[in-house]
Amino acid sequence: MPITANDTKRKSWLEVPQNSDFPIQNIPFGVFLTKENVVTVGTRIGDFAIDLGALQQLNYFEGIDLTDDMFMQDTLNDFISDGKKTWRLVRNRIADIFDETNPQLRDSTKDRDIVIFNIDDVEMQLPVLIGDYTDFYSSKEHATNVGKMFRDPENALLPNWLHIPVGYHGRSSTIVPSGIPVHRPMGQTMPAGGDYPVFGPSRLVDFELETAFITTDVNIMGENIPTYEAEDYIFGMVLLNDWSARDIQKWEYVPLGPFLAKNFATSISPWIVTMDALEPFRTKGPKQDPSPLPYLQTKGKKAFDIHLEVSIKPEEAEETIVSQSNFKYLYWSMAQQLAHHTSNGCRVNSGDMMGSGTISGPTPDSFGSMLELTWGGKNPLKLKDGSERKFIEDNDTVIIRGFCENAEVRIGFGEVSSQLLPPFIRQ
Repeated sequence: MPITANDTKRKSWLEVPQNSDFPIQNIPFGVFLTKENVVTVGTRIGDFAIDLGALQQLNYFEGIDLTDDMFMQDTLNDFISDGKKTWRLVRNRIADIFDETNPQLRDSTKDRDIVIFNIDDVEMQLPVLIGDYTDFYSSKEHATNVGKMFRDPENALLPNWLHIPVGYHGRSSTIVPSGIPVHRPMGQTMPAGGDYPVFGPSRLVDFELETAFITTDVNIMGENIPTYEAEDYIFGMVLLNDWSARDIQKWEYVPLGPFLAKNFATSISPWIVTMDALEPFRTKGPKQDPSPLPYLQTKGKKAFDIHLEVSIKPEEAEETIVSQSNFKYLYWSMAQQLAHHTSNGCRVNSGDMMGSGTISGPTPDSFGSMLELTWGGKNPLKLKDGSERKFIEDNDTVIIRGFCENAEVRIGFGEVSSQLLPPFIRQ
């Protein structure tokens, strides 16, 4: 089935600002709360939020086999479960409805008033009920930098890293959408030169520049999915900030890996950009040497050219861009991550989320964490207001943005923006 929604010649009768992340060729999916306190599944074109539940009630999806309440829910899980054919049919239909040549909704003031909202008049929600969250560690540059700082610089990568997409199981209960503030975590740390741990606020709170993909129902327990099928089960992608407390992490991570240093908060962008929308931006990933085992081998372009940037905004001050990276730097592709995840028969369900791991590039200005950008705090970053940062300070806001762009179209994710508040201490 062709992806007609990607036609770069198509224009919408809705106004779309120049360089918008959300032209009619994007058609992302999300969940929002209206002024009337109605939660609905929606999409976005330009600066307009579109109520897909209302569109369905008005029969604009006639001819597409959907359950009656498909878009009148507070998550996208059921829609995602319907699979790739349904996603493509719906996205193509939305593009047709909002095409400048289609008068059906355009010329119906009554229907438009029910369906279309200004983006500033809605409150974005978590788009899916995330049952499970896996975070990978798939940037060779990031893994090498961390290995140099904490282990032998001559053997920065552990022996398994070039053979498997390393990952760990995260905590879905503390995944929040953009705009929700995060509290500095309390935890146990070992003071420098100390011989006994202390409990208190983390002093080394960091961001991690990541993306994540959302899956449909992938397999039954015991079944593995090959790399050449894996992308069929990926609905779309979001931006992700996997907040990290480096001092807590350093003390706790041996022998079982990340725990409280990571699971206190993970922030994601609210609009899921579909893999169909990203199709024009496929590119080759890094050369993999040594060659992966047969079950992880892939053919063709499995990476995506997604420009990524991170800004830090102190309270009541201008933001400063501190990192510019690209998704294409990831060593292990999403297809390899998902194939590996199911290789032992692990079940993956609709709404599960897989984080990429910190995305660092080859140059210091493309590193994806403060740990790397300041090299463990040794080289503080200077912000536009004259202040310096070794790690994130209370009341700083971290903003991650991402977009793809070629000569014909720009497809973006918007942003994930989260403020770090002081510790939440019960009185």
